[in-house]
Amino acid sequence: MYALRQIILGCALLAVGLYVWIAYVPAALPFLNRVGLLDLLGIEAPQAQDAGPQRGSRPDSAARVVTERVGERVLADNITAIGNGRARRSVSVRANAEGTVTDLALEAGQYVESGTVIVQLQDQAEQIALERAQIELKNSVADSERITQLAATGAVTEVRMLETELALRSAELAVRQAEFDLSERQIRAPISGSIGIIDLEVGDRVSPQDILVTITDRSDILIDFRVPERVVGKIAIGQSIDVTPLGLSERPLVGEVAAIDAVVDRASRTLLVRGRVSNEQDMLRDGMAFSVSLSFPGETLLSVAPLALRWSSTGPHVWAVRDGVAEEVPVAIVQRNTDAVLVTSDSLKPGDMIVTEGVQTLRAGSKVTPVAKEEEAASAGLLTAQGARL
Repeated sequence: MYALRQIILGCALLAVGLYVWIAYVPAALPFLNRVGLLDLLGIEAPQAQDAGPQRGSRPDSAARVVTERVGERVLADNITAIGNGRARRSVSVRANAEGTVTDLALEAGQYVESGTVIVQLQDQAEQIALERAQIELKNSVADSERITQLAATGAVTEVRMLETELALRSAELAVRQAEFDLSERQIRAPISGSIGIIDLEVGDRVSPQDILVTITDRSDILIDFRVPERVVGKIAIGQSIDVTPLGLSERPLVGEVAAIDAVVDRASRTLLVRGRVSNEQDMLRDGMAFSVSLSFPGETLLSVAPLALRWSSTGPHVWAVRDGVAEEVPVAIVQRNTDAVLVTSDSLKPGDMIVTEGVQTLRAGSKVTPVAKEEEAASAGLLTAQGARL
């Protein structure tokens, strides 16, 4: 019984070792095929063209590699900055006269048009003053008419006529002053916009220069941010910017450069720029923080896949396939992106084939057989499936 268990355990270990050998050693399948064991194991013999690079191959055999073409891409100088937003216009409405509030024609959050009366102050004294001035003006007009009639008969001196004209002019100015004083009791909206939170009630007494309410025109939001001085010659008014509110990251917006400062800050070596973004949906507010992104296109460079880039003692390089032979081509890295690396090279041009997979076994002058990425994946899948059948 003990011997039988040892035999079964030995067979199991042999089967596991055989599976690992076939699955992970490329030369296993050809060897088993030559000794005639593949038929006994029920494994299909691999085709010669799907075998892939094998260990122990002759030095002059062509290595199978996956290749891609060299592309072109415009070098982009991307800048991201944090800016503070403010409304297009914001006005703090103040009282120009002292008095008691008798009427409030506004509510917090309400939209008002320019010229609308929003606060009414007590104005009985001003109305009385206006009526008195109008009476004085009426008397002055009557005196002026009477003196004019008498002047035609020569019964009025020149001095008397001058005094009458001065009295009439003073009466007219008194009426204008009374009308102005009365108008000061009505506080109107200087701009069209939305009312903020108000801390004012009917019966409150206000003094000159007291802030009664703030009106904000937020049809557009202006964003002040800074850019490095290297882009001073590239940025222009009207240039498109990508704007994302930090509190509403799921709502990216598109704006434009509205103004550019004339002076570079010496301490930070940055330039102040003002952007503008439309707020038609009224979801932005004065004081919000924004992330602003700008892109400045530059020169056109070669674009290679990140997997194709290799390093040696002389620096970065790629393996180019020319006439079926691998050639090491030095490159200079300019910019790294997630999907491509932008490089410059004197020996590489757009459309050249470069190796992306299988570079580990390449040497200068190695013969290679380029295969499509899909074909390489299918070949790897076949070996895995054959191993699983064991």
